[in-house]
Amino acid sequence: MEVKGKPQAEGEWSTGFCDCCSDCSSCCMACWCPCVTFGRIAEIVDKGSTSCCGAGALYMLLTWFTGCGFIYSCHYRTKMRKQYNLKGSECGDCFKHCFCERCALTQAYRELTNRGFDAALGWQGNAERQNAGVAMGAPVVQGGMMR
Repeated sequence: MEVKGKPQAEGEWSTGFCDCCSDCSSCCMACWCPCVTFGRIAEIVDKGSTSCCGAGALYMLLTWFTGCGFIYSCHYRTKMRKQYNLKGSECGDCFKHCFCERCALTQAYRELTNRGFDAALGWQGNAERQNAGVAMGAPVVQGGMMR
């Protein structure tokens, strides 16, 4: 599925790492419910093969019991960066998630949004939204001319 959004320069993130306040809603969600932010990112990056709830719950458990949820989210940043051919390195991804997890999650969320995804809809919702635009053709006229 290819979702159209704002055009980006090849290899560049659409927003900066510390541009958290450019989208206050995703910034707040990443601060107070990072498991939801991460779950939504994981579902889109995995093209629906991972559920938002499953990824978010695992992230929450890893964070609460080991303090190492950032390792799981770092893996998805690397995966997303490779998927969209974005600049960076695995070491840099890990560093960003280790020292500023909220900024890293917010940047990834904004990136998906700027690429045309509505992460709140999940993968299936985005696919249906895109297909609805393609499937809509001429309106269906019911019945014939009647007096």
